[in-house]
Amino acid sequence: MLQITRILLTIIILLLSFPSGYLLAYLCRDELIAGRKWFKLLALISFILAIVFLFFNLTIALTCIFISIVSLISLSKSYDKKFTKNK
Repeated sequence: MLQITRILLTIIILLLSFPSGYLLAYLCRDELIAGRKWFKLLALISFILAIVFLFFNLTIALTCIFISIVSLISLSKSYDKKFTKNK
């Protein structure tokens, strides 16, 4: 039972990275275009580290996956013209 709870908690936390990514993109609209290369770099490095740490420490790997999802969402919203337009 404890293993199932742990897996469900992990899935819920990883699913929370999607609204976190949208919230970060919403709050930092003016910085999205200027920070595209950094979002790409952050997503790439965190994805590589997630693969490496998957064999050593699952907690760090899941944290890297969370960071990768958040930065990929912010990166995708930086290409949305309506979203990044100044109001």
